Amino acid sequence: MASVVRFRSVVLDCPDPYALAEFYAAVAGGSPQAEDDDWVVLQIPDGPRLAFQRAEGYTPPEWPRADGNGQQFHLDFDAGRTWAELDSAHERVLALGARPLDLEDRESKDFQVYADPAGHPFCLCRIEGH
Repeated sequence: MASVVRFRSVVLDCPDPYALAEFYAAVAGGSPQAEDDDWVVLQIPDGPRLAFQRAEGYTPPEWPRADGNGQQFHLDFDAGRTWAELDSAHERVLALGARPLDLEDRESKDFQVYADPAGHPFCLCRIEGH
């Protein structure tokens, strides 16, 4: 079936678009391009286009939250095949300002959950056979 549209961007609301774009550029590559003080775009090499939009009065999502009013979505990043690669990515995202949200049972889940500096959840995933 022919598509109606072509995918353009995932847009994250945040208090400081350029700072958050720089965080994700350090995590996944690319160079932030500021269109103005309120809108910054990051094209991840061989990946999606992320955009960051200033939101006055921004409130970060809560993760986890049982009533369903917390996290609306999250980003997954392939951190490699080995636990050593995942451990290295873990240390690097922490140094960049990420905050751990769920590091339990990684062997059974093959992923770990973090919050970016603005509070959006994202996962570092260990991908087998990739």
